[in-house]
Amino acid sequence: MNIKPVAVITGANRGIGRGIALSLAQNGYDIVGISRTLVSKGKKKGLKDLKSEIGTIGADFLPIESDISDLIYHKKIISEIESAFGRVDLLINNAGVAPEKRLDVLDTTPESYDRVMSINLRSSFFLSQLFAKEMLKQIDKIPEYAPKIIFITSVSAKTSSPNRAEYCISKAGLSMVSKIFADRLAGSGINVFEIRPGIIETDMTASVRSKYDEMIKEGLIPQYRWGSPEDIGKAVSAIASGSFDYSSGMVFEVSGGMNIQRL
Repeated sequence: MNIKPVAVITGANRGIGRGIALSLAQNGYDIVGISRTLVSKGKKKGLKDLKSEIGTIGADFLPIESDISDLIYHKKIISEIESAFGRVDLLINNAGVAPEKRLDVLDTTPESYDRVMSINLRSSFFLSQLFAKEMLKQIDKIPEYAPKIIFITSVSAKTSSPNRAEYCISKAGLSMVSKIFADRLAGSGINVFEIRPGIIETDMTASVRSKYDEMIKEGLIPQYRWGSPEDIGKAVSAIASGSFDYSSGMVFEVSGGMNIQRL
């Protein structure tokens, strides 16, 4: 059985997921990256690129090409990880999408709503359900085993954006999923946390770069800068280190101070 801790990251091929994977690899974790993109296509990075970067750090990396919104693949994901590593110490539910087109809430379509909910909320709920059951099986088998589940939500979990209502609702729902799993698993030795990123510089925010550049200059973010995937990776690694093992259910906002109520 693998003696290094193993972290599983959904949406690991780029952006926040990539930042998390690199940070955890640097802190002693072997990595399982899950994504629909295995090989790079144009500007879209694939898991194979990440595999080479992880390898230079000295960590093992298992790429799994899968669409987690299709629940039929979840058991196969577990099986591949068990065969490769024999354990899972950390699940990071990071995979998420924005609406393909931003529309006023009065024009939001059922198709867009269902797509965002399926990927951002439904898949994370049922993947966490399955991984939690596997973690419970491993608790008595692995010495000093302290498994954790982390949900990557957004400041949009508490902040209204009427032109992307389905995204905000999905992240608010995921925030509650985190609380429910934390409540259910706290007495069983599995800690659950939520990380709320603020405005992070990724492919998802590239289309609104100029808008947020201006808003940041005007003081939207007290620290006056974009967040980076590395900022989120550091937060995940801090939780993974065990520093917050008496804080299950906590919400960690990584937003440059957007959580501060100001006049």
